[in-house]
Amino acid sequence: MTQQELLAIKQRFGIIGQSPLLNRDIEIAVQVARTDLSVLITGESGVGKEHFPKIIHAYSARKHGPYFAVNCGAIPEGTIDSELFGHEKGAFTDAKSEHKGYFEIADGGTLFLDEVGELPLQTQVRLLRVLETGEFLRMGSSQVRKTNVRVVAATNLNMRQAIDDGRFREDLFYRLNTVEIRVPALRERKEDIPLLFRKFAIDFCTRYQMPPLSLNEEATRLLQESYWRGNIRQLKNLAEQIAVIELDHQINAETLRRYLPTEENRQELVLRTPSQQTGGKDYSHEIGILYNMVMQNKKELEQIKELLSVDGSMPEEKPTTITISQPETSVRKPIEAEDIDSSSLRIDEGEKELIRRALEVTGGNRKEAAERLGFSERTLYRKIKEYDL
Repeated sequence: MTQQELLAIKQRFGIIGQSPLLNRDIEIAVQVARTDLSVLITGESGVGKEHFPKIIHAYSARKHGPYFAVNCGAIPEGTIDSELFGHEKGAFTDAKSEHKGYFEIADGGTLFLDEVGELPLQTQVRLLRVLETGEFLRMGSSQVRKTNVRVVAATNLNMRQAIDDGRFREDLFYRLNTVEIRVPALRERKEDIPLLFRKFAIDFCTRYQMPPLSLNEEATRLLQESYWRGNIRQLKNLAEQIAVIELDHQINAETLRRYLPTEENRQELVLRTPSQQTGGKDYSHEIGILYNMVMQNKKELEQIKELLSVDGSMPEEKPTTITISQPETSVRKPIEAEDIDSSSLRIDEGEKELIRRALEVTGGNRKEAAERLGFSERTLYRKIKEYDL
């Protein structure tokens, strides 16, 4: 592939960088696009895996067919089969009409299954069948349906470890992994870091009507030497913070260092990761306690609303004063009924702040953030969407 062709693809799909590893991935994507082979895209969270299914679809014979991207980790386990394969009316309690799944509506096109490693084992069995035979059953139906869908999957999991742990079927892994495209981490393409930062800085300065950002030589070198656990997503977040917060947009290494997640400035955070400097202490337990307190109060507020009125209106007989239980170390505080909505809002904000700070500490690693908050990664995906984080 010529440099002009590579450049045209990058411009079309918004890919920035000149790394040989990145260029090779693009070449593989274009080559495999001409076939109907299943492709598995691997790489850490935040490296830009979502670009490659689009390249494969655009350069395939299916380019005029439908393209759908499905985040398997964001769909609740109880509904994932219905979303992928559809259901018949009456298949379950809320199935009031028939529903076509993605394998049905994407017929003749490409289906991108992001976070495929999060699929339940039962769904993995159904996925294996449709990949091998092109046949599937809607939930609640015995009628075999056919589909002609090209599947591209992506994951940030260590699939070998997931197989050893019994969380992912080995036969499905080999079926998906006919061709693997491994997207390099940002630290593996250091030459692209200044280019990416400059692009993000220009975008944010334009959006917020700020003067242009520029890095001196020492700051650029520091940027390239950083680990970037959250990869491109973390770099983009850093560029936005600097564009908004810094008054002097001539950025030197000293200024930049304040925004980088080094061990020194991690000590200044309330939520920390284990390190030698903190004596190996992990604050996951404290985060979990705070989160459980928030959720307990939120649940009680919802119960209180139901007690007050079915339709949410206030009863007219007499004013109501209700006490919300707190942990034993807290003072029991009466809450007036008219304050319930504002209290619920404050609790939502507290939960949102906990999630935001956990994501900040983990460099945008959602799996680790979910573990530290004490709930599933699927729940974290839903709450990130709910709070627009």
